[in-house]
Amino acid sequence: MEPFTYASLAQIRVLLLPVGNIRRSTFESWAKDIRSIDSVRLGDLTTDVKDERSRFMPNHQLASGYLHLAYPSHPPPDSHTALSLFRTSDFPLVVIGIASCGENDSLATILTQYQTSLHEVFPRESMFPLASNCFVFEESDSTTNIHLGDNFPGLVVIPSVMGHKKTYIGTLVADLCSKVLVELATVMQTLESPLGNEYLNATVFPMLPPSSELPRSLDDEPRRDSLPPLPSQHSQPDLVSPALRSKSPLGLKRNSTIGPGGLLPSRHASLPTTPVPQKKRPTTIGAASSHGRLFKVLADFFLLAGRLEEATIWYTEAIVLFKNPQDAPWHASALEGLATIPVVEAWSSTHGVNGSAGDKDPWADIADKLTQASALYHKASPTSEPEATLSLLAYLYCSSVLRHSTLLYSVWSCKGWGPLAFTAMIQPSPSPFLPATLSNNASPTSASSPRNTYSALERLTIITGITRAQIAASLSQAHGPWLLHLDARERVRTLQYIAAMFGSLGHVRKEAYVLREVLGCVMDLIVCGRDERGTGSARARNFSLSGGAAQGTVGIRENERTEGNESILRIVKHVCRVHGVDLEAVKLVDANASNRNSQQSQDLEDAELDEDLVQSALEPFGWPELQIGIIREAIAVAEALPDYPAVAQFSLSSLKLLHPVMSPGDQQHLYSTASRALLTARRRGDRRVVDYWSGKPVVSIEVLPLPLVRVPIEKSLSILSQSTSATTSILTGVKDPFLYNPRKLMSAQTKTVLVQNEPFELVITLQNPYVFDLDLQSLQLSTSGVPFVSKASPVVVPANSFHPVTISGKALEAGTLIIRGCIVQAPGGMSREFVLPLSTEEEEERRSRRRSAIECETGRSKHAGLDSRPWEKSSKRASTQAGTVSTSSSTAKKTIRLLECKVVPEQPLLRIRRTSLTHGAVMLYNGEMSTIRITLENVSSLPIDLIRLTFDDSTIAPAQQALAEGDLSVFDTHETEYDLVHRPVFTWDSEHEPHSIEPGQKRVITVNCFGKVGCTSGAINVSYAFVHRPQATLQEPPEVFYTRQLSYPVLVTVYHMLECHAMDILSYSGATTTMSPDVDADESSPESKARKALLHVGDIADWCIFSIEVRNTYGLPFEVTFERNQEGISFVRYCVEAHSTKLLLTGVEPALVTSLVPPGSTSRIVIPVKKIALSEEHVSRPIPMLSDRQYVVSTSKLTAAEERAQRELFWYREELFKVVRGRWRESGGTRAGDLSLRQQRMTLPMLEALRVETARVRMTLVRYDEEGNAREVPVDPPGSKYLAPPNEFVYLRTSITNLSPSELVLTLNLALEPSDHVVYQGELLDIPVGRLAKGESHEVETPVAFVACGRFDFAAEVHALGRPRDLNLVGHGRMRIAVSDS
Repeated sequence: MEPFTYASLAQIRVLLLPVGNIRRSTFESWAKDIRSIDSVRLGDLTTDVKDERSRFMPNHQLASGYLHLAYPSHPPPDSHTALSLFRTSDFPLVVIGIASCGENDSLATILTQYQTSLHEVFPRESMFPLASNCFVFEESDSTTNIHLGDNFPGLVVIPSVMGHKKTYIGTLVADLCSKVLVELATVMQTLESPLGNEYLNATVFPMLPPSSELPRSLDDEPRRDSLPPLPSQHSQPDLVSPALRSKSPLGLKRNSTIGPGGLLPSRHASLPTTPVPQKKRPTTIGAASSHGRLFKVLADFFLLAGRLEEATIWYTEAIVLFKNPQDAPWHASALEGLATIPVVEAWSSTHGVNGSAGDKDPWADIADKLTQASALYHKASPTSEPEATLSLLAYLYCSSVLRHSTLLYSVWSCKGWGPLAFTAMIQPSPSPFLPATLSNNASPTSASSPRNTYSALERLTIITGITRAQIAASLSQAHGPWLLHLDARERVRTLQYIAAMFGSLGHVRKEAYVLREVLGCVMDLIVCGRDERGTGSARARNFSLSGGAAQGTVGIRENERTEGNESILRIVKHVCRVHGVDLEAVKLVDANASNRNSQQSQDLEDAELDEDLVQSALEPFGWPELQIGIIREAIAVAEALPDYPAVAQFSLSSLKLLHPVMSPGDQQHLYSTASRALLTARRRGDRRVVDYWSGKPVVSIEVLPLPLVRVPIEKSLSILSQSTSATTSILTGVKDPFLYNPRKLMSAQTKTVLVQNEPFELVITLQNPYVFDLDLQSLQLSTSGVPFVSKASPVVVPANSFHPVTISGKALEAGTLIIRGCIVQAPGGMSREFVLPLSTEEEEERRSRRRSAIECETGRSKHAGLDSRPWEKSSKRASTQAGTVSTSSSTAKKTIRLLECKVVPEQPLLRIRRTSLTHGAVMLYNGEMSTIRITLENVSSLPIDLIRLTFDDSTIAPAQQALAEGDLSVFDTHETEYDLVHRPVFTWDSEHEPHSIEPGQKRVITVNCFGKVGCTSGAINVSYAFVHRPQATLQEPPEVFYTRQLSYPVLVTVYHMLECHAMDILSYSGATTTMSPDVDADESSPESKARKALLHVGDIADWCIFSIEVRNTYGLPFEVTFERNQEGISFVRYCVEAHSTKLLLTGVEPALVTSLVPPGSTSRIVIPVKKIALSEEHVSRPIPMLSDRQYVVSTSKLTAAEERAQRELFWYREELFKVVRGRWRESGGTRAGDLSLRQQRMTLPMLEALRVETARVRMTLVRYDEEGNAREVPVDPPGSKYLAPPNEFVYLRTSITNLSPSELVLTLNLALEPSDHVVYQGELLDIPVGRLAKGESHEVETPVAFVACGRFDFAAEVHALGRPRDLNLVGHGRMRIAVSDS
């Protein structure tokens, strides 16, 4: 739509019509050349007419003005026909047809087409156009034989070979303008007649009737042949009367009639002062009518003819005569003409008009005239035909207001009264609201171009003195209820002009408000226009099937016209952006366009991530209720066009941005509207689709761990050549010997391991922040690296929830699989990849800095008006501006980490076919050993060449925990480790079991299960692999291989039936083999014989007695057997049953002591053990640790002596358990097992009894007869004491034998108790023994006499010289003597 021109009253409108089948590009090309002629010099006008019809032609001697031309795109509406005399400048006075002529075209045909087109635009009863012609342009040189004859008037052929076509076209246009001025004179002659003047004053907006209804003049001249055939009204008869001429006011001299610039009329020849002789015709019509309107029309014609001085005079004279209220519109129009003349004069003189008085602005008088004109239009009231007259009055009023606003705006935008302002008011550019002084002004519907700043706009106010509020106030007068009286075209034109000026002034909200009304008007036109039949609108037609009525019909709907839809939608988007709603938040893309590449997706992800960070810190903008109302209007506009992809885009963009403030009903409505629109668009073949709109739906992606039976475990090939030892793994549970190893944390962050050609699962967590279920048409993984196969699946995400989705896939090759993210597609939308990087420290730090910067800037600066919109705030943040500077450098450095999975080569798969256990449970006695048979089957296509078994049970973890805590003593630590290492629950013989299984074959393995108290469950882990793979190429084989583990859980029940306690070691004595006095049996009884046989040993000094009690806590009897296994010793086996003892076996063969322990009973087992001698080096070794753990400092505070004693106890205890072992057997059954003694502790007295002395001391009591022979003093039957006589000297013989491996220097100390009744000879302390070699003996005799009866105790101690005081005691002995008279 052409812009509103301030000087439109001084412009001759030229309408360009395409003729025939001329191409649009050709028409636009020639039309552009013609439109470039915007003015014609008065000196260029020529005419052959010399009579009264040349009254508007310029005086060639003084012609210095211009005719101004305008080129409207459309003729005025039919409703404006009543303004043909009131405002002739609004109508096309010239029509130029543009046609192209080819080889086969006929000029006659072109002329006929031109006349047809002309009559379609202008009815025959119309007085316009005043001049017309058709320019025929040749297309090629071959049509140069065309000649114009008298038969083709109104056609001008422009050959293609003609040079300077533009100059020639300018000459033709000037000729047409000359014809217009001649025709204006003809019209004026008609109006000057009394009848014409009467018609002119008949109504507010008069029209001349057709010429057939007017009486013709007697001297009517024939029509000129120079013009093409025109309707009859184009050559009006001369009806000028002398009476009218006599009233001509040209001879009057009034100051008030002088123009505003003081310009004097330079020519008054247009109406002579003396009447011209005319043929008399009696008439009295119009004699009483006012001449004000006639003078105003005359002034309009002079203004169009460029005769500004005459126009000023006649406008002034007309204003004086306007007294009637019906003449108010004419008065206002005359004021508008007077306001136009100074601008045209100033443009012609190329300099501004100086102020008339004082400091008054040059445009002040013009503005006052326009203000007065607007007021006159506003108060004018129609007296006849109110409907039609109101429409025209509203149009004239709005035009006057816009003329006033244009004056102020042109002066304001062009920095004052000057050539730029004149050009803007007379010859505006196609974009009148983008002058050079406001080059940054954005178009009303542009979302990307920045508008002028407040300071730039206020600078123009300071320069010109015209404020934006002043312009806006003037412009606002055009907006009111009177707009409803305008026809649709003028209403749209007026509102569009108001909105554009508001936008240029910076009043964007007012612009958006008016644009909403523009949209309403335009949509009414579009809907009505497209609903009409036969105009290319959507039409529905029915076609029958197979010609039969019974078959039904098919409805076919033609595609709608889409011309102009994009412009309408652009305005809609602009209005919504002004109110803080970006309707392009969801993009429309072509369905055939290729998907975004990875970099684009990642850039978009980063932009949305930054936007999310910004949105989290921003306050909401706008009034939600108003925004939702505007959104509804926008959707209604898109539906009315109809543009279904735009409907979907608007609905989804609104949901994306405003769902936090929307009601559930609005959200559901918008989503359903978008869904229906997308379905309709796809059904109608629209290739546009919406991008994914629901933010970032993917929250996380997690690769589910493979089942334990399928998890590949990486192993080094070097472990196959190493000796396998399960000790460390059992004791510590890990291979690392360090209690703390920081590298273990790094090794835990390894890649997820997958297997080639085996499916795995991923869990994708989706989010839906809306109140409706979100339907996703397709969800699939986005990967790179090795080929990957996954099936896309539809998903429905419940409302307001996080929804996990499981997707399965498999990698087809070994290597690295990179999981980038997900590709999501909504119904009717375009698929989009969402990249989900790993949360690295660098990324988290970057986001933290970004969030801190945004939070720091939030609230620091205040934003007024539209600068408070989110995207405006974001663009003005310092962090954003600083970020854009370093974008190029940071992009190159920024790296993201994605989820990577390691795909290993295809692996074999093993399963447990069957086992020998029932329900996976085994029941054992404590110490019992059982076997478990497991059948393994290879269900894969790959062979297995490596099988390893590892075990776990419920006793291992607590023991490992206790060991790891380090709170145990050294002794307890050893016992715990010994129990784990030497008494495991599960064992197998790896040397005799199979290690390979071919595909589809089965193998049986045997596992031993040992009953251990406290064990409740266990697991048998089978690790297998295909190690020796054939190599397809000569590349170096890998250094690692992968194993899989098959676990078989076992439920273990262990019955604790026998308990060993009260272990003791006693020294040998004579009473050992003697029956107890309370035993009622003789020495010939089996029990006595068995006891003697058992305890009968050689030298009792080399032996000790081992005893232990066994208690049966179970409900069945058990046979308990203890075995003594020492080299070089013969054994005797006997069996002690309940209430009976019998000799089983004697001789040199090993003998076992077996005892039947009934339920609830306790039996004590006694067995002689030869004393043990360990070297000093052996007993000084520290208590060993069976694991290779890092050394831990002991927390115990023991002295050296205590630590030595502890070590001696430990090593002698270990040696004892090697000698003595226990077993049990179920009485009457076949079940048997070991009986453990590890829970028994050894004390120092036990150690003294078990250990071989360093120096053995033997004490005997002898007496000499008369012959000097020594005889032993008798002993009592048990052999525990000597029976010595009183008052008689006997000799205490002490024999000392060195049993150590080295020689010793010894001394002897004797002690007698009670010493008061003993007489002895010599010293008792520090008796020198001398140096004794290994095995050497020495005897010391001491005479003693007992002077009293009773019991005496003798003690002997042997000390070694050269040793520490606490270690010099190397031997001791005791003796008891009973002295009596009998």
